[in-house]
Amino acid sequence: MCGGLGFQSWTAVRVTGFDLGIFDQAIRAYAHFGLPVSPIKNVHHEFPPGFSLLGDHFSPVLALLAPLYWVWDDPRMLLLAQAGLFATGVPVVRGIARHCFAGAAPSVARRAADGAGLVYALGWPLLNASYAGFHEVAFAVPITLLMLERGLARRYGSAALWAVLLCTVKEDMGLVAGLFGLLLAVRAHRSGHRAGRAAGAAVLLAGPLVSAVVIMWFLPAMGSPPGYYWSYDRLGANPGDALVHVLTEPWLVPQVAFSPGIKAAMLAWVLGALALLPLGSPTLLLAVPLLAERMLSDNPNHWPVINHYDAFLWPILLTAALETLARLHRRRLPRPAAESRRLPGRWACAAVALSSAAAVFLGLGLLVTPDSWRPSADKRALALAAERIPAGATVEADNSIAPRLTARTDVVIADATPRGADWVLLREDKRAFPFATVAEQRQRISLLVAHGYEEVWRRDGVVLLHRVRPVPLPGAARPGPGSTPVRERVPSDVGRDLFQR
Repeated sequence: MCGGLGFQSWTAVRVTGFDLGIFDQAIRAYAHFGLPVSPIKNVHHEFPPGFSLLGDHFSPVLALLAPLYWVWDDPRMLLLAQAGLFATGVPVVRGIARHCFAGAAPSVARRAADGAGLVYALGWPLLNASYAGFHEVAFAVPITLLMLERGLARRYGSAALWAVLLCTVKEDMGLVAGLFGLLLAVRAHRSGHRAGRAAGAAVLLAGPLVSAVVIMWFLPAMGSPPGYYWSYDRLGANPGDALVHVLTEPWLVPQVAFSPGIKAAMLAWVLGALALLPLGSPTLLLAVPLLAERMLSDNPNHWPVINHYDAFLWPILLTAALETLARLHRRRLPRPAAESRRLPGRWACAAVALSSAAAVFLGLGLLVTPDSWRPSADKRALALAAERIPAGATVEADNSIAPRLTARTDVVIADATPRGADWVLLREDKRAFPFATVAEQRQRISLLVAHGYEEVWRRDGVVLLHRVRPVPLPGAARPGPGSTPVRERVPSDVGRDLFQR
């Protein structure tokens, strides 16, 4: 299902330079034994030419995908890899269900495992993530599941190792690992496992420490701009200021968390899609930092349930729901044997029904909708125009078509600053990120035609321009000290020519 949605998004030209193109350039750099450099990211955000994505997000685990590019050097390999990583979670979820229902009748444990595997595989967060292209959540889902499964199996050493690996997915995942360590230590203490207490305590300390070191030292050392991802201005201008406000004015937290109302709707959807079952398990504690990041954020992209962010929560929510169901089942054991062989029917059926309905609503239905496989006229024209651009050229492209060019050209997305590329591919009838209006796109086309470019192809509001003479562009990016103009070819560490400003 996830692979089908990913390839549907590719076929319909829905995946974009932000973010599939960025990850594609980064993994290709890893495949050439270099740091994960993305010209799309660097040029648009005015980062230095050699800026590594390790200074953007701490996701070194992505390097594990580099060998795949030795087999097929194409962005679609990431869509396949993500679908495969999500699929590995099915047997792990089944194992989690068996652990939760270990004391139940074999038939109950089997039905719980079958139902859990189905609900996981059809999970709307995974479908949303696949629809949106590729992100580091591809690793977060199976690693979180393996960490939780090993913890339930009381394999404390391997659980701790998976928790450590989770810290390499993204800089904030150390907080999730730390709370898992707390949960592991408490459960091990209750069951009298000294090794489990030690492993849990170690993870409890190490997880947040890793996040703190990465955020405060590693990312800045890799060139991360100060305050670049700070989007909590309603709490304070910086982390220290926010902490003071939270301690002195604690009522700010619920005010910010539930305003605007879409944040409350998001929380209700996330928990309600599993019939509120996650609320009955302490495992839900692991989701608190991820939910807090989104609900306290000023960034509107974090609030709806149509992006990939919910996939980070999915393993936690599903495990918590299974633990709650198992506890409800154990409460029925003193009743007649016929009843003890059945799952808590109402809750289980409600969770399956609601989760399935959410999956159909947020993704599954698209697979059987023919129009969802067809690009719109303007996007079809973008794809046709991209085929006319020769390999090795420098390109400024519409965000929607950039992933079709990353494997064979030096591409960045067209934005507010002309870059002087060999080719420019833009739409003039539909707004494209990051332009604010269609008028800006038309003005850009007119500017380029007046300064050395000629129109070589046009269809359905798509214009392909080719630079024929080096006329200075008003407002164009100027090379800074020690940098190289975009028109010069610069050999890179990854064996490709990169834009430099």
